[in-house]
Amino acid sequence: MVLPHTYGAALFLMILSMLCWGSWANTQKLAGKWRFELFYYDYSFGVLLAATLYAFTFGTLGYDSLLFLDDLMQTGKRNIAFGFAGGVVFNLANMLLVAAISLAGLSVAFPVGVGTALVVGVIWNYALRPRGNPILLFAGVAIVVAAIIVDAVAYRMHASHQLRARIKAGQTKSTAKGISPKGIILCIVSGLLMGSFFPLVEMGKGNPGGVEMGPYAIGFVFAVGVFLSTFVFNLFFMNLPVEGEPVEILDFFKGSVRQHLLGVLGGVIWATGTIANFVAASAPEEVQIGPATSYALGQGATMVSALWGLLVWKEFAGADQRVMNLIILMLLLFITGLTMISIAPLFVGG
Repeated sequence: MVLPHTYGAALFLMILSMLCWGSWANTQKLAGKWRFELFYYDYSFGVLLAATLYAFTFGTLGYDSLLFLDDLMQTGKRNIAFGFAGGVVFNLANMLLVAAISLAGLSVAFPVGVGTALVVGVIWNYALRPRGNPILLFAGVAIVVAAIIVDAVAYRMHASHQLRARIKAGQTKSTAKGISPKGIILCIVSGLLMGSFFPLVEMGKGNPGGVEMGPYAIGFVFAVGVFLSTFVFNLFFMNLPVEGEPVEILDFFKGSVRQHLLGVLGGVIWATGTIANFVAASAPEEVQIGPATSYALGQGATMVSALWGLLVWKEFAGADQRVMNLIILMLLLFITGLTMISIAPLFVGG
């Protein structure tokens, strides 16, 4: 299999992971009014498709450790169970996060959900395999969380300004609705689950010194968990949607070719980032890239998605100067936090 042997190569993979995780949702936006529950079937297939392709290419080339099929065949049932469970846990967390967005709004769901996931994931991953300077790592995580909070404040201020403008123009008489307690609960549960999937993947690899499962094999098993659990979880969300009317399974076949292809593409993009993250976390010991650093950098995807909304989808069009100042502060905090996380492995003895 192909693994990074320099810190620069591993850092490239982590940045690729962050970009992919923060960009896949654009495919859902491009799909138009296609319901998320229906989009998710294609998305999960795209995840499995990409993981399989990478396993039989990068996981079968090179000279690092075992090849994909050999790796998979020599792996114990316990490793496979942890990898599969990681995919199932992630899938449920991802669906709950989307449900939370419907109830509490994007500005609340992402900071609460992803912020919780970032803290839980980094602490758990570092406890499993401590690598890198902990002061730089955890300080960087705290700054990234602060950036997420600033982004949330900016988003809410802008939404409030838009609402007042519509009321003044006579377009609506309603005031902003309160945040549903159910939405907050879903955010927290989603964050706890989202922060737990990566440690499950690490446990699936096995303990150092024992039988370890390579990143391409664990990525494939993880993708199988995502794909199969979709058919279980999605039935619940389709019949008891948090927003809108129940969806029939036959509605899936009413989608256009473009909508189905966008769903598959979204899964491929997300899986590319995930495999890149798994591979970076599996770099040789001398590279000093641990799962905590790899996961933390990947969670910078929240800010990447914010940039997509700002620069491409123009979600902050017409924002006043206070909001723009907060956005600038968010970007500065984001860059500072990610820089500290990125250099943490280089100062092991600091």
